[in-house]
Amino acid sequence: MTRVLVVDDEPQIVRALAINLKARGYDVDTAGDGTAALTAAADRHPDVVLLDLGLPDIDGVEVIKGLRGWTRIPIIVLSARHASAEKVAALDAGADDYVTKPFGMDELLARLRAAVRRAVPEEEAPVVVTDSFTVDLAAKRVSRDGADVRLTPTEWHLLEVLVRHAGRLVSQRALLQEVWGPQYGTETNYLRVYMAQLRRKLEHDPSHPRHLLTEPGMGYRFEG
Repeated sequence: MTRVLVVDDEPQIVRALAINLKARGYDVDTAGDGTAALTAAADRHPDVVLLDLGLPDIDGVEVIKGLRGWTRIPIIVLSARHASAEKVAALDAGADDYVTKPFGMDELLARLRAAVRRAVPEEEAPVVVTDSFTVDLAAKRVSRDGADVRLTPTEWHLLEVLVRHAGRLVSQRALLQEVWGPQYGTETNYLRVYMAQLRRKLEHDPSHPRHLLTEPGMGYRFEG
């Protein structure tokens, strides 16, 4: 069954979409702001996201960027913004389609079906096992001592990039641009903060890491 995440701060729209989608056999999760949307996406792993741009806390374009930091699931923007620049910004950030409010339910459902059909399953990825933790790249899960470790989307993306380049140095600039976006490249404090968080969650001795290694002034490296 296809799982849809509906993100909108207008309760009546959320309710109408949820009723129509459930009536057609979809599983539906909802979020009323960008923060809740990112959390729900990480927790529930929807197959498609319907996203309003005008959210009360984080602009929808930033939510798209946040999702695209770790997932390729289809994102259909629902917005009352008619300016072409707004549409271009959303599509450039990684949205797959753009529907302008008000919209017909039949059209939206057709676009949703098309987006799901076009979605390409992520390639099979290995399970990487260390003496401290296990990373299942395909399932996007990390476990330690038999229990799942909860990572934020940013923490996961950072770990995923390093694990996929196991044994190789990944430069600070490459990591920043891969995880945060092409406009980033010098904000090395981001890396220090998030690497410290990952080490606290995954390494037996975070102050003397064995797997998430720093190459001073150059970048980071994962050793299995």
